[in-house]
Amino acid sequence: MPAAGFPPASSPVSASSPASSSSAAAVDPVLAEVVRSGFVEGHHRGSLVLLDAEGRVELALGDVTAPIFPRSSNKPMQAAAVLRAGVELAGERLALAAASHSGETFHRDLVRTMLAEHGLSAAQLLCPADLPLDAEEAEAYLAAGAVRDRVTMNCSGKHTAMLAACLLNDWPTASYLDPDHPLQKLVLTVVEEASGESVTALGTDGCGAPLMAISLTGLARAFRHFVTAEPESAERRVADAMRAHPEYVAGTRRHDTWLMREMPGALSKMGAEAVQAVALADGRALAFKITDGGTRALGPVLARALHLLGAEAGVLDRIGRAPLMGGGAEVGEVRAVF
Repeated sequence: MPAAGFPPASSPVSASSPASSSSAAAVDPVLAEVVRSGFVEGHHRGSLVLLDAEGRVELALGDVTAPIFPRSSNKPMQAAAVLRAGVELAGERLALAAASHSGETFHRDLVRTMLAEHGLSAAQLLCPADLPLDAEEAEAYLAAGAVRDRVTMNCSGKHTAMLAACLLNDWPTASYLDPDHPLQKLVLTVVEEASGESVTALGTDGCGAPLMAISLTGLARAFRHFVTAEPESAERRVADAMRAHPEYVAGTRRHDTWLMREMPGALSKMGAEAVQAVALADGRALAFKITDGGTRALGPVLARALHLLGAEAGVLDRIGRAPLMGGGAEVGEVRAVF
């Protein structure tokens, strides 16, 4: 039963049905609308789940049981696997191991420091060379004459931590992204334990690492598990490092950073294709995915979802703003409609 004040959950759709693949956009509810000059010119559909502090589903919009690729929202679980493999990481280093960093100078500097500390070189990273993820940083980076680099790629902290785990355990370093590699098998174990689900599909992420599909409900439960785990567990250590050093998880102009900095106890991590997961300190959690991957709807949907969870903070107004521009002036917005 939905909690008071929540709209009823939609009927579940089988993960094997056509609605969970190419026809998903036809059945997923509208989560946000695009309004320009008072005219609704578009919509963003998606699926969203909210969990109460006990882990029960309070609200489900769309199919929240079908498998999705959480993309970089899986990074806390990958970082926990590195800790389970015996790598000693803490503070900013552990936060960077769970990061989709913006490629700012302090991110790049720490990746290089971590590589040196573990006797590694940037050439051993198997993530592709890239520009900074943050647009403003990318402009400054190019203006300075820099070129695409593996260290600059937003997943370089994770890849450095994975290589460190391989060296420590005498595992192959040239194949650390192979799904059958001991490290990736350990990642799969963490994902399944934290989510309470079996991984139903494997893919390849943009950085080359294995992707492990779980449902939005499983993703929300995984984040809840991280914030409620025992303090010395790998999961809690990752959550604590991310929350203590959010600028290393994302960047100075990113909503994950703003949320974790200004809502004490919140754990937040977005993923590509407009995936988002958040857990609050008391175990309330959410996860959603915008079907078309439109990240411009991510902030408004996130702010609205947190309001429905009962969260109150000034940062939500900042996160929820997604203005549309016309002729250099604000003429509309992307706004949540659930």
